[in-house]
Amino acid sequence: MRKTPRAKLLDLDALALAAECLRTLAHPVRLRMVQMLLRGRYTVGELAEACGVASHVASEHLRLMQRCGLLGSERHGRYIYYAVADPHLGELLRCMEARFGGRNPQPTPRRTP
Repeated sequence: MRKTPRAKLLDLDALALAAECLRTLAHPVRLRMVQMLLRGRYTVGELAEACGVASHVASEHLRLMQRCGLLGSERHGRYIYYAVADPHLGELLRCMEARFGGRNPQPTPRRTP
């Protein structure tokens, strides 16, 4: 039996980095921030208010996402505006929104080995 060619698998170092970034995103407030930032640039205060968290909490979430290279920031006067830095983030969020955007999203059944 002949195997069909498959796309090259990522090495474990690349997968470890991907897992770290996915763990960073795996928080409802961070996902909401990314949703907003995909639509425009916002300050910490604007993001904090929209997410219902204190500014210092929003700053910590933003710092973690910046550290993974997902977000960038730019100073204008006394304000710092955050924006999405990774172009793949939009695709990832669209997949999540498609999967979980229904009124009653159901968990995916687990396959047994």
